[in-house]
Amino acid sequence: MGALCDRIWFALDHSVPAWDQADYLTGTLNYWRALQDPQWFNQEWWQSFWLLSSKIPPLTYIVTAVVQHIFGIGPDQATLVMLFFSAILLGSVYGLGTVLFSESVGLWAAALCQILPALYLLRLEFLLDYPLAAVVTLSFFCLSVWWNFGTAEAQRTQRIIFDWFWVTAFGLTLGLALMVKQTALFFLLTPLVWVGVGALRHRRWGRLVQLLGGLCLSVLVFGSWYRTNWLLILTSGKRATIDSAMAEGEAPLNTLQAWTYYWHQLPRQVSLPLLLVPIFALLLYWGRSGLEKEDKKINMMRIKRMREKFFTSSSSSQVSSLKWLTLFFMGAYLLSSLNMNKDDRYVLPYLPVLSVFLAYGLTRFRSLVGQRVRWGTFGLAVILMLLNLFPVGGVVGGWVTQVLSPNAQRFPYMKAELPHQQVIAQIIQTEPYLRSTLGVLPSTAKINQHNLNYYGALRNFQVYGRQVGTRKKYVEQDARSLEWFLTKTGKQGPVKEAQAAMVKTVEQGGKFQLNKSWNLPDNSVLKLFHQKIPTVEVKLIDDKSASPVRVSLSQVTVPEKAPPGVPVPVSYEWSGSWDELQHGLVLLTWKNIQNSTWIHDHGIAMGTLHPVAKKPEGTFQVIEKMSMLPPSTVAPGTYTLEAIYLNRRSGESYSIQVPKITLQIDPQATATQAPELDLVTQLETLGAQLPKGTEAVSQVFEEVGRINQYDPIQDYLLQARLTLEYRLQHLTPNQDWAYALALANVLQRRVDGAIASLKQVTQLDSENPYAHAYLAFVQLYNWQPAAAQKSLEPSLAKNPNLPEFRALSGVAALMQGDFVKAWKDLSTLRK
Repeated sequence: MGALCDRIWFALDHSVPAWDQADYLTGTLNYWRALQDPQWFNQEWWQSFWLLSSKIPPLTYIVTAVVQHIFGIGPDQATLVMLFFSAILLGSVYGLGTVLFSESVGLWAAALCQILPALYLLRLEFLLDYPLAAVVTLSFFCLSVWWNFGTAEAQRTQRIIFDWFWVTAFGLTLGLALMVKQTALFFLLTPLVWVGVGALRHRRWGRLVQLLGGLCLSVLVFGSWYRTNWLLILTSGKRATIDSAMAEGEAPLNTLQAWTYYWHQLPRQVSLPLLLVPIFALLLYWGRSGLEKEDKKINMMRIKRMREKFFTSSSSSQVSSLKWLTLFFMGAYLLSSLNMNKDDRYVLPYLPVLSVFLAYGLTRFRSLVGQRVRWGTFGLAVILMLLNLFPVGGVVGGWVTQVLSPNAQRFPYMKAELPHQQVIAQIIQTEPYLRSTLGVLPSTAKINQHNLNYYGALRNFQVYGRQVGTRKKYVEQDARSLEWFLTKTGKQGPVKEAQAAMVKTVEQGGKFQLNKSWNLPDNSVLKLFHQKIPTVEVKLIDDKSASPVRVSLSQVTVPEKAPPGVPVPVSYEWSGSWDELQHGLVLLTWKNIQNSTWIHDHGIAMGTLHPVAKKPEGTFQVIEKMSMLPPSTVAPGTYTLEAIYLNRRSGESYSIQVPKITLQIDPQATATQAPELDLVTQLETLGAQLPKGTEAVSQVFEEVGRINQYDPIQDYLLQARLTLEYRLQHLTPNQDWAYALALANVLQRRVDGAIASLKQVTQLDSENPYAHAYLAFVQLYNWQPAAAQKSLEPSLAKNPNLPEFRALSGVAALMQGDFVKAWKDLSTLRK
């Protein structure tokens, strides 16, 4: 019945996913695409598989990808996964209530889980909290059975099998819970520590070995993803908790408000009838129990008959079960309150356990009146749920829900659909051969970068949405780096001051023109802008050719003269068959007769030719309008162009005949206005800054964060890596190229490639202590502390007091178990 109610709601709802929901839905499509061609025995495939979600554990994405493989892709199809997690949740709660109390308690607890407002609202949202609640409850159920019901009455062999079965189930489900969300530990840590300490205190060594075995099994489940992404998990965890809490003005931990926040959310999460009636029943039950003990000597048999008539029986095992539930709830509550960034959905996993407690209270009644109260409470909660989910109650219904189930109303959106799909279709229609990045300037729940990105992913990942224009100093670069922008009149959402300047630049700057607009239900207007002069143009020039045609360069356009050290506009016209162009990288070298050179390597069309299911036939022309950067140190003179083609898939390379073209570098020449530098050139420029050390690293990574927005799949890193590898292997070794290659490997998190390229850096720049420190850092990231310590020796020899070097040395010592040296190195950082 709960599933039927949910699917009716989804059938009526025409809304678009908001920020987090759309982001998570896009994650499911990333894994859906990866699982179209799995390579189970390929280590590099697994590495890339875990890197698809670097900050959020991917179990929900993976399960939803399987669901979408069966039912098709789309938001409604993705939400079918909630039925799977509902089955896990209901089965786990039923099992928990049954083993701790009785089958009746288990059934009522499962029923309550369907009508608790916090749970049924989040069943309708594609977020991670409901799946987390399901898997945490399953794990706690397995732990409860293992710890509380490994009885000594059974035969020894049966008991051992029983214990190992349930502790194995606990280990697996703990690993799965941590693969849904890291905060699973907030809910399971307290009971886990409790049983561990209990096993030690009572010297139950066999149970302790079983528990450790279960924990080791959980590591096998979650270890690969966490090992691959541990550094980003730590850094993003700070942003998601401390930084977000400060930005949102959350109460600090030294205030009462921080520790009572979730307590005040309980009436909204549970509803007043389901919260107050079970508690009242328990208080009455416990009061009668106390009265029975007090009057036992006076009339023991009469009181006993009265208690049996009105209430179910009590036992010491039920008291123990209540303590076990209280331990879970209080531990989860305190640890969740310790998290500075608070939201009522973050504590969803303790509500199923709370439902067991509430069901225990409801089932204390045994009289006819008591049963009517129980069923009446349940019926009222069902009515409140229907009034909250569907617009059927009118004014009276709204008043009733606001009093008895406050702030839980969520009606389906039944107005006209918003134009997200039309926006994506318009971009694809305008540029059918290209992968596009759309700069989304508003950030409202209905119009934001995440849901536009999601609808672009539904169209074979041909359009990506990104939020730009958030920092004033980057407004001009953002406008010069993207060809598509989306603006909106009216409310803009939680955007920053720079957004207004960005909107003005797009709408009034003269570089963009309105491509199409849509009227929205709130009377605002959504506007799609496109760059007047496209950076890349693709044309079919011969549709008869079916055989592969090698890439040729028909025309190069540059100014006659240009000064060194400033961007120079350049236009290339390439032609060839689709596969050759799509997989093509070009290594372009501008050189003079004295062999003074600079390079302008990049992917054809800057890597934006979109892969299609059916390969287009014929010969295509690609026109690129871009910039190159002659170094400020390049010698004056006349330069000509040499070109090599490199296929990124096959590795095939060949020379390309270049039309006659010259460019004179003259320090006295006037610079010509040029487009923004391509991303490969920007990366190579940043790599050349790395020898400067720590003063340059922060700036390098800030710039990388900016340019990553322009290429959402970071294909420019692959272009740079493959072209630089080719140059370093086949052409003259170059220090700047080696640093840029190392940077590309690091940003792609190709650990082995990064170590190899940094070793080459230490050979080409052996006197630079930072080169060795970079190598040591990557080795530490890869859990190679001994190698890192050795790599650090030249750095420490040249500059033993630099805090960064001492920190790396301390971490290396700590990872090797040398705590004295670790303390010595790390303690110096406080001075």
